[in-house]
Amino acid sequence: MNQNTKEFFMSEAIRLAKENVITGNGGPFGAVIVKNGEIIATGVNSVTSSNDPTAHAEVSAIRNACKKLNSFQLDSCEIYSSCEPCPMCLGAIYWARPQKLYFACTKTDAANIGFDDSFIYEEINTGFDKRKIQSENIFREEGLEAFQEWKAKDDKIEY
Repeated sequence: MNQNTKEFFMSEAIRLAKENVITGNGGPFGAVIVKNGEIIATGVNSVTSSNDPTAHAEVSAIRNACKKLNSFQLDSCEIYSSCEPCPMCLGAIYWARPQKLYFACTKTDAANIGFDDSFIYEEINTGFDKRKIQSENIFREEGLEAFQEWKAKDDKIEY
């Protein structure tokens, strides 16, 4: 297989997912980030081995790629994920601003093996006062002071 095709890069993400199952590092998820036809970073799910609920394959790959590029954005990059990203990873992907996302399995496929994120999608569309994790809005005016300082800052790096 040509090593500069989307099929090759997706195969690498899937290979990482399978390898992760064998090693017991975490769930069956792998991700690859490509820039200019070259893999610049990879990531696997290591939630259980690192005791980090944010250690999903896509987030880990994004962290590794951004460190390598010395940038908080993935301009001109593509992300290949062995599965459709969960809401957290999808948010991270949007913040990283890659050019394109490819995924193999769907969120329904993931739900069928016990990785069901549908409740999170539902919670996002629910008012904070009705969510399953009790939430309360307090000290808003004090919190807005930091926002006002940010807005007035001349030398900020916007993202």
